[in-house]
Amino acid sequence: MGHSHALSGAAVWLAAAPALAALPETLGRPELAAVTGSITSPPELIAGAVVCAGAAMLPDLDHPNSTIAQTFGPVTWALSKGLNAVSGGHRNMTHSLFFSVLCGVGAYLLAAHQPIGRDVLVILMIGLALRAVGIGVPRKTITSAVMNAVLTAGIFVAFTGLGVGYAWLGLAVGIGCLAHVLGDCLTERGCPVLWPIRGRWLLPFDIGFKTGKTFERRFLGPALAITVLVLAYVRLMPV
Repeated sequence: MGHSHALSGAAVWLAAAPALAALPETLGRPELAAVTGSITSPPELIAGAVVCAGAAMLPDLDHPNSTIAQTFGPVTWALSKGLNAVSGGHRNMTHSLFFSVLCGVGAYLLAAHQPIGRDVLVILMIGLALRAVGIGVPRKTITSAVMNAVLTAGIFVAFTGLGVGYAWLGLAVGIGCLAHVLGDCLTERGCPVLWPIRGRWLLPFDIGFKTGKTFERRFLGPALAITVLVLAYVRLMPV
């Protein structure tokens, strides 16, 4: 479900941030600092977690009834219908390593060369993250959409005011997509991780739980929420 994917994206980002920040030194490639940026500074750490949470929704754009397909009305619905047809239906091309890398590289290029496109992408990711975790008023579609838009704009303005850069945007988007794919590999249907090879992966050893059932609603969702809060506290509070 959407909230599980978004929370898993945020959790993975918060968990991986120190290792990502250390990549230039670890690999002896100082030029990689242009990709990681100041990834562990508090404002950028939180911004990265939000963007990664939104990006964790992208693979489900191949399903016209998914949260992401309904987020921005007819625009995302039409895009979802087209992608569903091109990719071969739900849980095909978009649920693969190829798609994760493609989205990550595209986001990196936007961050490096197209500031306006970068900002639009960041705004979309914030909006998706808010929608996924249930920000809105039950059964009030228009009110929820307005609330999402206002909060999204406010968060983006806040990030801008705090001096957030987006050198890491490609990493956040790619990792968010990959977190979604790996999460779906825990379910009964699995994912074609190595698409276009059609075999589906189930991890680990075919847990095979059903999405939207008791396990996800009562155990997995709350566990992911607690994990995000604990990781955020650990990363943000000085030792």
